[in-house]
Amino acid sequence: MNHSNSTTNTTEAIGQNLIKLISNICFSFFVFSVLIFTVIAITYQPPDPWLQSAPPFTQLFTQSQNATFHVDTSIIKTGEDITLPPQRAPVTELQIQITEDKIDNSTSPIPSAACASGTLNCSDPRVLVAVQRFNLRAFRFIVFFEYQRPVNGSGSDECDVAWRFRNKKEKSWRKYRDFRRFKIGITDDCRYKVVHAGGWHSGLNARRNFPRATGAGGKGKNFPRISNNLNRDDEINDTIPSLGSQVNFRNGKYLYYSRGGDYCKGMNHYMWSFLCGLGEAMYLNRTFVIDLSMCLAATYNPSNKDVEGKDFRYYFDFEHLKEEASIVEEGEFLRDWKKWDKNHPKKRKVPVKKVVTHKVTPMQLKKDKSTIIWRQFDAPEPENYWFRVCEGQAAKHVQRPWHALWKSKRLMNIVTEISGRMDWDFDAVHVIRGEKAERKDLWPHLDSDTSPDALVEKLKRMVQPWRNLYIATNEPFYNYFDKLRSNYKVHLLDDYNELWGNTSEWYNETSLLNNGKPVEFDGYMRVAVDTEVFYRGKTRVETFYNLTQDCKDGVNTC
Repeated sequence: MNHSNSTTNTTEAIGQNLIKLISNICFSFFVFSVLIFTVIAITYQPPDPWLQSAPPFTQLFTQSQNATFHVDTSIIKTGEDITLPPQRAPVTELQIQITEDKIDNSTSPIPSAACASGTLNCSDPRVLVAVQRFNLRAFRFIVFFEYQRPVNGSGSDECDVAWRFRNKKEKSWRKYRDFRRFKIGITDDCRYKVVHAGGWHSGLNARRNFPRATGAGGKGKNFPRISNNLNRDDEINDTIPSLGSQVNFRNGKYLYYSRGGDYCKGMNHYMWSFLCGLGEAMYLNRTFVIDLSMCLAATYNPSNKDVEGKDFRYYFDFEHLKEEASIVEEGEFLRDWKKWDKNHPKKRKVPVKKVVTHKVTPMQLKKDKSTIIWRQFDAPEPENYWFRVCEGQAAKHVQRPWHALWKSKRLMNIVTEISGRMDWDFDAVHVIRGEKAERKDLWPHLDSDTSPDALVEKLKRMVQPWRNLYIATNEPFYNYFDKLRSNYKVHLLDDYNELWGNTSEWYNETSLLNNGKPVEFDGYMRVAVDTEVFYRGKTRVETFYNLTQDCKDGVNTC
C-alpha cells in the first residue's frame, strides 16, 4: 500500500515538472519571437517606390542586350509619376451647386439702368462671377486657382479672362495659365451669364506681353520673337545657384561624383544612378555637385548615335530640384575650389577625401569631416556605375529622392498646350510599333494587331465615334493612322510641331540655355510629351493588354 502511494506521488511530481518545463519553453519561444519581430520592425526600411528591388535592376542595367527583356523606352516616368498626390474626390452636382450659390450670394444683381441698357463693363466683379460659374461646370477635371480681372475683348459684348489652373491628373503641384474670350449676356434677373466661351488661349487681351528675348548676356544676340500660341512662363527659374563668398564655399560640405560608366546610357539608367548619388548626399548631409552636361543615348536619336552636350534642364525641372535638395553646379564648384586653393597656403587647402571604389559604403563615410568627398569611378564597367554605391547594405540607409526629380516645366507646358487645344476632352491610345513590331521572335502578333485595319476594329469597341483621339506612338509614318480619321478626330504629336518650332517659346528659352544655339526636340522629349498627354486622356487604351495578346517584355513573360 505504501509502495503504491509512493509511486503515485512520484508520477504526479514528474507530471508537474513536465508541465512547468513545457510552459517555460513556450514562454521562452514567445519572448524570442517578440524580440525577433521587434528587431525586424526597427531595422526594416521600405525599398524605393518605383524600382522595388535593387538587385534585379542592377542585373538589368549590367546584363547584355541578348536577353528577352527589353527596357521600355516608350513610357517615361519621373518623380511626379511616382509620388502620389493627395486623392481628390470627384466633384458632384451638389458640390458645384453649393459653390455656385456661394459665388452668387457674394454679389448683387446688375444695377437696373445697366441691366436695361445691356451695357457690359468687363471690370465689374459680377463678370468674373459669371466666368467662374461657367468654368466650374465646363471643366470639372480642372482645379482653378487665382483669376485675373477681366479685360475688354474685341467686341462690345466680350471679355477676356486669365487664370491659373492644374489638371486633376497632374501629380505635381505646378500651376499653368490659360486665357479665354467669353461672350457675355444678361439673364432675366439681371445677372451676367456666359453665352459662348472661346477656345484655349483665345483671350489674347488677357495675356501678358513680354519683351523680345536676348542672349544670356542681355546684348548682341536676338532670337525669334515669341509666338502668340505659347505664353512665356515667368515662373521657370533655371538660374545656376552661386555659393557666394569663398568663406561660404569653405564652410560647406560636398559630395562630388566624377563621370562614370553611366554616361551615354539610357535615361532610366541615368535617373537610377543620379538619384543614388543625390540620395547619398542627403544621407551624408552634404551638398551634391551636379554635372548639368548630359549625354543622350542613341536609342533616343534618329541617327542612332549618342549625343553629348545635352543640358539637364532640357529634360528635368531644375528649379524644383533646387527647392528639394542642396545642390551646386559642377563648373561653379570647381571654380570656387580652384580659387580657394590658389589664394591660400598649402596647409589651408581644402581637405579632400578621395574614394576610388563603390565598395566604400555611405555608412563608412558618415563621420568623415573632409570638406569634399570625391567619389571616382575609373574602374571598368559595370564597376564604374554610380548606382553600385547604393547596393547591398547601403540600400537600407540611402533612399533615392524620387520626389526631387520632375519633368521639365517647359515640356509640361507643351503637354498643357496640346491638352488645352483639345479642351481637355479627349481619349488616348498608346500604339507601340517600331523595333518591337519587327521582332517577330519576341512579339509575334504585335505588327498585325496594330495594323491600321486592326486598330479601326478594336478601337470601335473602346472609344466612342468622333471623339478627339490622341495617338501616342513611336510609329514614324505620319499617315499610318489615316484610316482612323473616318471615325475619330485624330491628333498626333507632329500636329503640334509649331510648339517647339523656331517661333515657339520653347525654342527661344532652350536656345538661351544653349548659348544662343538652337536645341533639337529630340526623341526623349517626344516620348516625355507623348506620355504625359496620353495620361490625361479620359479613356486610355494601351498596346499591351488592350490591343495585342503579346506580352509587354517578350514571349513567355506575361
